[in-house]
Amino acid sequence: MRGLTSQEAQRRLAEYGPNALPEKPPEPLWRKFLRQFQSPLIYILLFALAVDLGLWLYEGARGLPLESFAILAILLLNAGLGTLQEKRSEEALRRLKALAEPLVWVLRDGRFQHLPSREIVPGDVVRLEAGDRIPADGVLLEASGVLVDESVLTGESVPVEKGEGEEVFSGTLLVRGRALVEVSRTGLKSAMGRIAGLLAGMEEEKTPLERRLEAFGHRVARWVLVLAVALVVLGFLVEGFSAKVLLFAVALAVAAVPEGLPAVLTLALALGVERMARRKAVVRRLAAVEALGSVTVIATDKTGTLTENRMEVQKVVGPDPQRALLAMVLCNDADLETGAGDPLELGLLRYAAQHLDVRQVRQEYPRLSERPFDSAWKYMRVTTPGGSFLKGAPEALIPRLALGQEEKASLLEEAEAHAQKGFRVLALAHGEGEREEGLSFLGFVLLLDPPRPEVPQAVAKVLKAGVRVVMVTGDHPATALAIAHRVGIPAEVVATGEEIEGLSDEELLEVDVFARVKPEDKLRIVEAFQRAGEVVAMTGDGVNDAPALKRADVGVAMGQRGSDVSREVADLVLMDDNFATIVAAIEEGRSIYENIQKFIRFLFSTNLSEILVVALGMVFAALLHLRDEAGHLLLPLTAVQILWINLVTDGLPALALALDRNPGVLDRPPRPKESPLLDPPSWRFILVTGSIKALFALAILGLLPGWMGQRVSLSEATEVARTATFHFMTLGQLFFAYAARHTHLMPLPNPYLHGAVALGILIQLGLGTLAPGVLEAVPVPAWIWGLVLGMALLAWLLAEGVDRLVWRKEARR
Repeated sequence: MRGLTSQEAQRRLAEYGPNALPEKPPEPLWRKFLRQFQSPLIYILLFALAVDLGLWLYEGARGLPLESFAILAILLLNAGLGTLQEKRSEEALRRLKALAEPLVWVLRDGRFQHLPSREIVPGDVVRLEAGDRIPADGVLLEASGVLVDESVLTGESVPVEKGEGEEVFSGTLLVRGRALVEVSRTGLKSAMGRIAGLLAGMEEEKTPLERRLEAFGHRVARWVLVLAVALVVLGFLVEGFSAKVLLFAVALAVAAVPEGLPAVLTLALALGVERMARRKAVVRRLAAVEALGSVTVIATDKTGTLTENRMEVQKVVGPDPQRALLAMVLCNDADLETGAGDPLELGLLRYAAQHLDVRQVRQEYPRLSERPFDSAWKYMRVTTPGGSFLKGAPEALIPRLALGQEEKASLLEEAEAHAQKGFRVLALAHGEGEREEGLSFLGFVLLLDPPRPEVPQAVAKVLKAGVRVVMVTGDHPATALAIAHRVGIPAEVVATGEEIEGLSDEELLEVDVFARVKPEDKLRIVEAFQRAGEVVAMTGDGVNDAPALKRADVGVAMGQRGSDVSREVADLVLMDDNFATIVAAIEEGRSIYENIQKFIRFLFSTNLSEILVVALGMVFAALLHLRDEAGHLLLPLTAVQILWINLVTDGLPALALALDRNPGVLDRPPRPKESPLLDPPSWRFILVTGSIKALFALAILGLLPGWMGQRVSLSEATEVARTATFHFMTLGQLFFAYAARHTHLMPLPNPYLHGAVALGILIQLGLGTLAPGVLEAVPVPAWIWGLVLGMALLAWLLAEGVDRLVWRKEARR
């Protein structure tokens, strides 16, 4: 059997199309752009724009409606920025989806190749093992103990037995056995294609963090709207109905509510998971990012995660080494030529191939029947014309030997002694016919799977971060304990699957190494830790691990050796099956959350200062009867200026903070799962720094006309003071991005933030100097610019000082 040639497969791919369901066409850019206006706050602003244009027309349409143009320009810029952020998020998620695409063993050009399932064509021969999702409709060419779960198509929960010549359907699950399938229908023509849309994919639902942030934003919006209504009432009491006051209050409401926050948050999460993907950890659910930062326990598999999954036979010990070699070859599903199969079975074949011809032995002893390996019985049997060969765990096979109790006990002690030296021990046996009892002992195979060199450092790193590591493995307890000590897990208490049943939840929490566990034990372990208040990350690769992975706070599946069903229910897929990658993902998860808190601190600190300046400035103007040249109540900032400040500061600088790198995130204990979005130090920072900047702005607004003396008229001095206040608020907020990023951690320099702040300053200086009228400002002399920059820097230095005090006080607790 050689399968299709690559050329023929390409021709058929062009003819039949990819083996994938047609995806929903991407939303056009213009529709994304229009959707940015679907916000109650934007509706209010559009209403204000309509009112302003209406008044301009009512008053005879004299001159240009600059205020209306400015509001329109700001609305368009805001929508453009939102569209770009959304597009970037979608592209990042699409790339992640491609990374998480399942791979299948396909026979091409005479050898099995690991190819994406979308490249399968009719006529291909596909190799499947227990836990694999059947990628296309086809006919079974070979079927060994095949049991298929067809509930996704039929709704029938009981798996169906299938034999050679029977049809299997795409999307169904191979629960047990192994099979070779000749593909007959792919893509839309397959069974799954006909009921399209049921395949699991990258979930894009709102994360708990996004929902909490949305609720938080709505609470803030309610308070701000109350304040805006109060200011409108005050304005109307002082000077009657005024469109200017109405427009001003609307602008304040829009600026004070961080409506851009969800877009920045989504993009921060998307960019964060893209960084994780570069570190070989593919996030399948964005909600997992939040949980990753809170993980307190990692329950990790041993083989392939802590170790290299490169099983090499060290030696075979026993009474019949020659027949032991036969058992290693015949009781084996791996294929040495193509490298397809379980790493342990490939290791057995590599060793046997040094002493006999593997292909010849398999031809001389064809397989007549078999019992596939299952964690329930822990052994595998293959019956040939030369009798039955069995391989499995010593404690599963030794009780089935035709030996006395003392001899069996002696063999179990020997297996234990080998395991304590760190060897993986397999027992081999032989019986006449299809016998599984009264067997003759052939020997023990001693395999060694060395720990991955990077794992001890990763374990030390994660232990320092306050995360406990426990090992959950199907291996022998002595082998598991030996590996645990070699990688640096502080393991003392070991429990086997049989012992777990008799342990209470409190006693389970004391165990460091769980050995010989069954899949249902994994679920019990996860639930016991969760009941104790722990946030659990659990690794798994088998079809039976799915319930535990689904129940864990973060289910971690293996990308290389994991079953399709384990990957489908997991939150995180490790593309390299490496424990160090879990640690890297936890580090990234914590860093993402840290950055989210930074831009929340930044936005709310700057918004608080705006609200204080506008509200207090308006109250003082009303009390002191301050008026502008047109005779209207002197407002500290105009509607256009408020919206401009919002656009310049809430856009690029907030986004740049999401790109901060925080090397010290693993030096602190995990963040409690239900911790508030803003902790007490963050609230102190927002209140103190927001007040400092508001105080400086009000000082400029109140004192500058007096400083200017008799050189200009009072009305001119007032306009200059208002312009200087506007420039100070914009530049001061840009500088405050630096204060907001410092916590108990010292992040690395952020060139994106430097660029965003520098661009904001240049735009402000350029417009303020060359076209101040666009921003409803007046030209100001150079010394005023110097004063504004000096005050902005002084306010920033004070904010940095407050920042240090707040976090130093927190660190002492």
